[in-house]
Amino acid sequence: MPRVRAHVFISGYVQGVNFRASTRREAETRGVAGWVSNVPDGRVEALFEGEASDVQRMVDWCRHGPARAQVDRVEVNWEPYTGEFDSFDVLLGSYW
Repeated sequence: MPRVRAHVFISGYVQGVNFRASTRREAETRGVAGWVSNVPDGRVEALFEGEASDVQRMVDWCRHGPARAQVDRVEVNWEPYTGEFDSFDVLLGSYW
């Protein structure tokens, strides 16, 4: 199974609704590595790496998020897989 990397920005009512912790739980369940972080402009940013089907499921999950979230838009940038992560982390600030 090919491995892929998706850099995702989620817009809407996505901060203060447990989005980051829920994303980590979902990613760990699927064996996806990477990170998730709040962005100062109100979005959530995530980077997912893993098997293509698992990463696609994470992107699909981001389209609705946890129960209290209201997702308006999901931007996905597919990037070359690097394998640089061995776990999934919640970051306090933006990774970049």
